[in-house]
Amino acid sequence: GRVVDEDIVAFASVSVVAGEGEIRRIAVMPEHRRQGHGRVFLERLLDELRARGAQRVFLEVRASNAAARRLYASAGFVEDRIRAAYYRAPTEDGVDLSREL
Repeated sequence: GRVVDEDIVAFASVSVVAGEGEIRRIAVMPEHRRQGHGRVFLERLLDELRARGAQRVFLEVRASNAAARRLYASAGFVEDRIRAAYYRAPTEDGVDLSREL
């Protein structure tokens, strides 16, 4: 996680298998959003995945999560495919993204 002034600002769950990194979950606490923390945290995660041997990284995001999709696009991620009705409660498409490291 990322800590600022003793508050947890962001957290993530990642893995690397056979040169492929996956960001399973990444979140910035609501009170710390839109302050640049997500960008810094994402860049550090990418550095960590690279250090662990990942050559490409994958993640998936809700189609409606415009802020996250903008962040990922600005960090070089591209959309690989749409997963129709991937999420439940509410039902929503998922978007698979990836980028080279």
